[in-house]
Amino acid sequence: MTPSLAFDPADVAGGPQGSARTAAPSLRVADDKAMLRTAAELTRSLGKPSAAIYWGDLIASVTVGYGALAAAILVDSTPLAIVAGIVSMLALYRALSFIHELTHVKHASLPGFRIGWNALVGVPLLTPSFMYEGVHNLHHAKTRYGTAEDPEYLPLALMKPWTLPLFIVVSALAPIALLFRYAVLSPLSLVVPGLRKIVVERFSALAINPSFRRRMPEGAFRTQWNRIEAAASIWGIALIAMVATGVVPLRAFLIFLGVVSGLAVINQVRTLVAHLWENDGEAMSVTAQYLDTVNVPPPALLPVLWAPVGLRYHALHHLLPGVPYHALGEAHRRLSKALAVDSPYHKASYPGLPGLVWKITRSTMVVRR
Repeated sequence: MTPSLAFDPADVAGGPQGSARTAAPSLRVADDKAMLRTAAELTRSLGKPSAAIYWGDLIASVTVGYGALAAAILVDSTPLAIVAGIVSMLALYRALSFIHELTHVKHASLPGFRIGWNALVGVPLLTPSFMYEGVHNLHHAKTRYGTAEDPEYLPLALMKPWTLPLFIVVSALAPIALLFRYAVLSPLSLVVPGLRKIVVERFSALAINPSFRRRMPEGAFRTQWNRIEAAASIWGIALIAMVATGVVPLRAFLIFLGVVSGLAVINQVRTLVAHLWENDGEAMSVTAQYLDTVNVPPPALLPVLWAPVGLRYHALHHLLPGVPYHALGEAHRRLSKALAVDSPYHKASYPGLPGLVWKITRSTMVVRR
């Protein structure tokens, strides 16, 4: 869920002499068929999404998020405004995280959820669902994960140390970039020859791989894309016009941008620790992909905030992408109990955010020959 971030290929060299870096040996592993079979068998009953949970969670998150945003804008006390802004940021971050579920859920089982999510979150935050649909599924393709064809993968652990803070800091500019994308580039792309193709290929995906290029949408997806993009473009233009004419006070607009920027940064930090990022571009087995991904299960409490909507079970999600977010906790409990202590399943679980950040930071400082 992050805008593209360009790195020079030379950054995948380590140390002052640019010694070659290679993926960790643990990623060169064959599939553990017992683990994969057990995962499939024990979770067959968990594949149905609950409309009540999805809608209830989304509506509650949106209500708290926009309510706290209004409070942050309206209250006179700076400390209270800051607290309200933080609450708004976390609640809207949770609401925005449902974009991940939209790429996996069967829409027939949740009628109207895509439309509702775009109306409540995607368009207002200028991050419509088509920016993830048709992109995230490539990240789950068995032959693409961790390769140059994966839109959501960079070998961050094999890069230079300075790339990590840059990776985080650049995300703070997301609200400005998105406003420019929809309020300026969208309408211009309708009249400037050749611009439309560039906008679709390079500025219409929540990807971190700078070499990724989207294909032009086709068929029913193209129609859906155009309608949602038109709504986002109208909203972006209207927002700029309202600020320019004083209908929306500049202070309120800046608070809104601050909240969106904050949630983008939180999401980028989560992205930083969602994988170990140790693959050097070769195809990987499913088990190796799992081991390169991260679970942060209970008893840790803070992942509820920084890895919401099931993202704390990211590694498990890569094993079972069809299991809805509200069932991942139960799936984890079943597998943890059923699989032996030496199973690779347990090796993808970590206690919390600080250790994961330190792990990848330390990895960037190591020269692998």
